Amino acid sequence: MPKQFYTERDIEDMAAHGQYSLTVGEDVVLTELAFEKAERLGVKLVQPHQTPPAAPIRPYLSDPVKPAGSAQISSSTLSARSSDLRERIRSAVKEKLGNQIDPNLLETIITRVLNNVGIE
Repeated sequence: MPKQFYTERDIEDMAAHGQYSLTVGEDVVLTELAFEKAERLGVKLVQPHQTPPAAPIRPYLSDPVKPAGSAQISSSTLSARSSDLRERIRSAVKEKLGNQIDPNLLETIITRVLNNVGIE
């Protein structure tokens, strides 16, 4: 099915004719100005994600990653692996960047990434 594009002018025309709702799906594309105009004129955009056209949905950045496999590992083994992994990451970053990175920031980043992939 071909995509239908809406511009700022299209949204103005809709509002002028009393149409204050537009269903936005896979086949409907709004320009950024159309998105802003709809917001200003009170035209409700019915869509699965309330994001402007220029804000792509990137679930790989925000959705947590589930660790592969379901093998049971003791907490002491997991803790040792986590410590070893943290140290290897820390060493690799310091080797590449030297003292250009704040140690506290590095620890925060490492913790966030490891937590996101399921390693505490």
